Amino acid sequence: MSIKNKFLVLFFSSLAFMANLNAQGCVAIRTVGGLNTMEHSMMHGMMNGMLHDSIAQKMVEPKWDLNMSGRYFKSYKHFNGTDEQTQRVTEQTDVRNFSRTMDISLVRKLNEKWSIGFDLPLIYNERSSLYEHLGSTMGNPRFSTFSQGIGDIRITAYKWLIAPKPGAKGNLLAGIGLKMPTGNYQAEDIFHYKLGTNIFTRKGPVDQSIQPGDGGWGLTLELNGFRQINNAFSIYSNAYYLINPKGNNGVSTARGGIASASAIKYTSDVMSVPDQYLLRAGTNWTTNALTLSLGARYECIPAKDLIGDNTGFRRPGNVLALEPGANYNYKKFNFYLYAPVAIRRERPQSYPDILKTNDTQVFSRGDAAFADYSISLGFGYRF
Repeated sequence: MSIKNKFLVLFFSSLAFMANLNAQGCVAIRTVGGLNTMEHSMMHGMMNGMLHDSIAQKMVEPKWDLNMSGRYFKSYKHFNGTDEQTQRVTEQTDVRNFSRTMDISLVRKLNEKWSIGFDLPLIYNERSSLYEHLGSTMGNPRFSTFSQGIGDIRITAYKWLIAPKPGAKGNLLAGIGLKMPTGNYQAEDIFHYKLGTNIFTRKGPVDQSIQPGDGGWGLTLELNGFRQINNAFSIYSNAYYLINPKGNNGVSTARGGIASASAIKYTSDVMSVPDQYLLRAGTNWTTNALTLSLGARYECIPAKDLIGDNTGFRRPGNVLALEPGANYNYKKFNFYLYAPVAIRRERPQSYPDILKTNDTQVFSRGDAAFADYSISLGFGYRF
């Protein structure tokens, strides 16, 4: 394989692995799987990146690409706007989300222009808090809720707009996909509450941030570019957008209780089905079978969607991260590791926040917990 083709393979594989837009804590940014060129390593797939073994490989021989990637993060730092609420950790009233996701993706090359990919996410989440149970008073016990199962499956068609060929220094790959509501968006667990001095339990839907699915059909759009600078250096860029036309999925946010009049009035009594998007760009350095990369990663749940209404509860948020990564090629295998580190986090106003602010003329904005970093580790196999 030529040096140029090694670059392409490494780059797009990393994109595929990184494409998992993994939820950054209370902000329900869900994995987009190992098919995205960027992200998370394509990206992740390279990404990612966030995707690994790559689509580029898919476009050369062999015809099949199998990728398996795992991601982990812990969120616990709360932000209102861009201001960190450091007292939450000091007082131990912070909400802690632990996310463990495995993406299994399979891509089939159809011809020199087209390939098709399938992504299956497997999810295990834990959420530990005070306020969802007996309240955020210091001294109250902390309880956890859990969710697990498959996430929302995605099928994507990819086409080379600028195909890699001998002598060419760059390429451009586009993708359009269907995100199906296969993940459970009504997962329930036990919550604790107090009446007088007695403690009781009740079952209810877990927080939106740890629901395995969002309950809506979606359209995904991707654009992934690559440019070789010389025999050692190259640059990449990736863009991914998930359009979720459905407004809300009707699942209660009251944790098994009764929604307040305020929540009903401002539509936050049920969970929304939000859009999400991911942007990545950076540079690669390659020597033999090893590629090291460094780039910027921006992922977001917007307050308003491109299509459909914006009703329902969501925690909009965005994370700008510095994303180092490494890929290693060995025969038909590609191994990768990516660890984006947050450098800026923001929780803007949600649509219900805006409705409440306009109604009461008092500024309203909730908070959200974010992770400091996430870890994506995986491998790809071409056959």
